[in-house]
Amino acid sequence: MSREIVIHSLAEARAVLDAAAAMNLPVTLASAPGAALQTGPLWFKSVIDEAKAAHPGLALTAILDCGEAPGAVMAGLRAGLKHFRFSGRAELREKLAGMGAEFAAPAAEALDLREQREPETAIRAFLAQR
Repeated sequence: MSREIVIHSLAEARAVLDAAAAMNLPVTLASAPGAALQTGPLWFKSVIDEAKAAHPGLALTAILDCGEAPGAVMAGLRAGLKHFRFSGRAELREKLAGMGAEFAAPAAEALDLREQREPETAIRAFLAQR
């Protein structure tokens, strides 16, 4: 999987995709933990769609964190999302996968933009690591 960056806003998503496009690299945008229960799947999908509009050819994976809530995964599927983090029961995971959900393991390495004073610099440095 490509480099994973945790976003919290449309501005952050745009900054990541601008950098990834300039560097010609695939990228994975992930929501904050439990974001599906706070901002909702439609918000995340809107942010992804809006940011991607400027870079339609960019290889992008978007992962919505749904915590333990299977209903949030189902809402994400209805919104048109495909990739999720889900920490609920295994039998629910299997049922959700049968509905089309794909589950991402926790990232081995990720950049959380909430923690960055200079996000654009941090994004480029993170993406440059191979």
